[in-house]
Amino acid sequence: MQRRRSSKTPTQPLQVHHKNQTDLSAWRKGGITDPGKSLQNHQSPNDHKNDSNQHSLEQALSYFEKVQDRVSLKKNNTLQKHLTTVESVALQRGLPPEAFDVLLNVALSGKLADTVNTRLLKNLIPASVIPEASVVSSVSWLCVSKCSGSIQLLFLKWLITVFDFIDHKEKLHALYGFFFSFLQDEKMCPYVCHLLYLLTRKESVKPFRIRKLLDLQAKMGMQSHLQALLSLYKLFCPELVTITLPRKMKTYFKNSEGPWKAAINTVRRRNQENSPTSQILFLGTAQPQSRKRKWNTQLIISASSKTKNNLEEDQVKNCVYLYGENESLPVEQLQTFSQLLQNIHQLEFPSQMGSVLRNPLLLHYMNCIRDETIYLRLYYWMGQTLQEECTWCVADNSQYEKEFKEFLDTIYKTECFLQEGFPSCEEFLYKSLPLWDGFCCRSQILRLVSWIPLSSSSEVKSQLYDPLAQLFFTSSLYFKCSVLESLKELLRNWLIWHVIHLDSEADSRVQSLNTTLSGLVNMVAELIRFVGWISTVALRLENNPAFLMYFILNFYEIVCDMYLGYNLPLLIMPPAGVFYPALLSMDSVSLNQLCYIMYRYRTNLVAAKENELSKKKILQFKFSSQTYQEYNQYVIAMVGCLWTSSAFQKDIHPQGLHMDDELLKKTAVQDFKTSFNIVYHPAMMAYAVLFLQQACPNDTTFDFSLIKGKKWNWYLEYLYAQGLKGLKVFIESSVNRVSQPSRSSAGNVQV
Repeated sequence: MQRRRSSKTPTQPLQVHHKNQTDLSAWRKGGITDPGKSLQNHQSPNDHKNDSNQHSLEQALSYFEKVQDRVSLKKNNTLQKHLTTVESVALQRGLPPEAFDVLLNVALSGKLADTVNTRLLKNLIPASVIPEASVVSSVSWLCVSKCSGSIQLLFLKWLITVFDFIDHKEKLHALYGFFFSFLQDEKMCPYVCHLLYLLTRKESVKPFRIRKLLDLQAKMGMQSHLQALLSLYKLFCPELVTITLPRKMKTYFKNSEGPWKAAINTVRRRNQENSPTSQILFLGTAQPQSRKRKWNTQLIISASSKTKNNLEEDQVKNCVYLYGENESLPVEQLQTFSQLLQNIHQLEFPSQMGSVLRNPLLLHYMNCIRDETIYLRLYYWMGQTLQEECTWCVADNSQYEKEFKEFLDTIYKTECFLQEGFPSCEEFLYKSLPLWDGFCCRSQILRLVSWIPLSSSSEVKSQLYDPLAQLFFTSSLYFKCSVLESLKELLRNWLIWHVIHLDSEADSRVQSLNTTLSGLVNMVAELIRFVGWISTVALRLENNPAFLMYFILNFYEIVCDMYLGYNLPLLIMPPAGVFYPALLSMDSVSLNQLCYIMYRYRTNLVAAKENELSKKKILQFKFSSQTYQEYNQYVIAMVGCLWTSSAFQKDIHPQGLHMDDELLKKTAVQDFKTSFNIVYHPAMMAYAVLFLQQACPNDTTFDFSLIKGKKWNWYLEYLYAQGLKGLKVFIESSVNRVSQPSRSSAGNVQV
């Protein structure tokens, strides 16, 4: 990254003073200097022990500040001593804000050998914040080519890693064009793109910059870092970026965190354990969170994203409620929902996008103002975090499982709040499910599955259904039920999305709606068939338990009502491997649930047939005759089992209950043609016994044949009074009862 020499080559390090920065003596004591307040009462118990180290740091900084000529590390005990001091203090407690101005200038000025400069840059670990002026001063050294290309590259990596710790960004934004000019360097280009991605605002998007990126793409090929910047430009100015870019989120940038990430986490944890003041500096006014990993510490608004005096409580309390048109309101000053509404167009989001997840006011803002750049920043941060820190994808990470669970829980709650899934979570699930053992973070992963965004991606089967099926068939009954519950919520969320999307469409977009609706129908149908398949297999593997059947039928309670409940022209009957085990279940809850489901199927099919005949719908999606035929076969079987005792003779489904009379005679059941109905059904016999005890208290034989005539009607009323509402609506809708004292036979059950 060799640049033209400036006419003014700095010979002395730039001196930068900050009105509200902490000085070295205050930082050494664990507090900050403030004319109005003093936080020195919050001293760490180890302050006196560390005094000597901090005094050594002051000497080291004084030494580096006075370096004039090029100094070699070999046989220079003074340099080695001060360099070791900086490294020791940086790794132990982090460096105070004033140290960055001195160390950055000396590292980038070329006065020291590259080995020394590298060691300095690798140990620039912030204890609290990094002054923006120090960064701007250090960037000025890139103009005069005093440092080597490797040092420039290392500096850029450091700048990207600590970007969220820089106290202000306005002057850095002013250097946008300067950084953009370094894109032509192939080695620097990925990291420059990453930095520009973090700095880009709408006013940064210019036609000449778009042309430059397109030229670089033509020269270098489809590079992910160039696509990232172009995608962001297209979000801001879609009329300027006309090329087609990949819609799916991917890993845009290389990992640039180098040696700093682990060191920052260690310093942050140690400082928070030893000093409440350090905790205030690092986390602002938010309550303490997890200290070990970056996902939880970034879920609160950091002091690094605040304006100058935001640590002073009096200024927060007296903040102006209504900002001018050209002023931005820092988000940490929001205290109430009314403030959000008054300043909604002047809101300045924090640099740490993770803090959005736990801030209800910011989530309300995202719901009210559809700013795609905010979503893109959030998706990028979340995707990077999930990819790098996944518990079962990163070795030796088991000690962080609890915090990773909390992070996933926070993402899930955010998705529930916003009522939409994050593409970065979808990408994470697709990549991690094949490696997942089904145990680690089980509830968190399955809940995230329920919010996978609706798309026409062909990867759903291979990257979601296939890995889930392998785990499903080889896991416990409880896991099977958990997966079914997750897929039920996934179906519900897709259908709700469809209802909202359909209501927001204009009449002029009927053709695009047709395409979207067709894709949705295919996706939903694929999900329903997948659940039907795994449910059939699971019932066989687990020997038809009522607990599993409950979750399966819960899923079909949504399926049976998709046409009327969610305005989706699709109905799919449950497979025979689900229907018949439910029909012959010994559990009355399952039978009652099945009756309600079949009632809703009938209601939806009748409505669909009426709409087809009326031809009033603009969009015509006709149900196939096979759907009606399958429904009628199931109804005949149900009426035969519950009412006419003719299921074994009249069931015409290929996988149904039909048996020849000769085979039925071998069962030695007397009157087999009248001995299987709502009285004799295994799930209903307990009710029949209780009914006979009340209707015929003197009869101890429990003769079920007594339940006929008026007692048949009384028995039905007794069943309805026991809460079997599904049975009631099914019989009333699907059985035509004739006026005769004996029990009725099935009437016309055709739709």
